[in-house]
Amino acid sequence: MQEAIYFAWWAWAIIALIFVFFEIAFPIFLFLGLAIAATFISLLMLLSGSAILGGSVSIALLLFAGTALLATLLLRRYFQPPKGQVKTFENDINE
Repeated sequence: MQEAIYFAWWAWAIIALIFVFFEIAFPIFLFLGLAIAATFISLLMLLSGSAILGGSVSIALLLFAGTALLATLLLRRYFQPPKGQVKTFENDINE
């Protein structure tokens, strides 16, 4: 039986690497949260197989979306500067 591309752990790992590339190119927490979620799904499928998701693409995507939302909210909570705090620079690097 041929496994669908949605349930191939390596496909989710490649998607995670693409999101890491986007995070490096555009430094916002959104792509990092998506990369963490894709890595989680990839490891889940690698360690337990696609049977844990019940063979359903919608369950895999729902789990991915929930994990991405949770990871993004946690990253914003722990790495965002406190409200009202503005970063100022005293010295210019060009001087």
